[in-house]
Amino acid sequence: MITDSGQVKVPAHTLERAEAPGHMLTTTAARVLAVLRISTGFVFLWAFLDKTFGLGFSTPGERAWINGGSPTNGFLSHVEVGPLRSIAHDLAGLWWVDTLFMAGMGAVGVALIAGVGLRVAAGTGALIMVMMWAAEFPLDRFTAAGEASGSTNPIMDYHLIYAIALIVLALTYAGHTWGLGRLWARLPLVQKNRWMI
Repeated sequence: MITDSGQVKVPAHTLERAEAPGHMLTTTAARVLAVLRISTGFVFLWAFLDKTFGLGFSTPGERAWINGGSPTNGFLSHVEVGPLRSIAHDLAGLWWVDTLFMAGMGAVGVALIAGVGLRVAAGTGALIMVMMWAAEFPLDRFTAAGEASGSTNPIMDYHLIYAIALIVLALTYAGHTWGLGRLWARLPLVQKNRWMI
């Protein structure tokens, strides 16, 4: 049935028997995805702002990036589990690692909040999250010193949940609701390079 506004209205019982995926995203679901997109974007943007300016939450002012602090040193230098432990220690505090990490966090946050470039943001954000998961390596029950690692789940943790959420947001065009995704998708450059959607 087509409503006065031109939208197709599908009875709820039809959705329950749908044989294949299709145009079944409800307005409410699109809005919930928009809230998830904006909230997730704020997580990334807040981490960027706190580490850049030392807002006093996870980063005190004296360790802010603008004051010469390293956004990656605290995390990477304290990695005590997994096969990437020595690599993490070697990368901790390097200027180019700090720059790539901060550029990724800031860009992913802005893209998600604005609702643009979600495919690139999802790929970048998922990569950051998977690398952080690998650095914490929840599969290890014990640290290099033989102490309990504190891992509560050997496989799944919040880093992977964020990575999955980012992919879902990109695949569902979550930037089209309460974002600039539709306008972004119409740009000639984006039309020619669909990976930029």
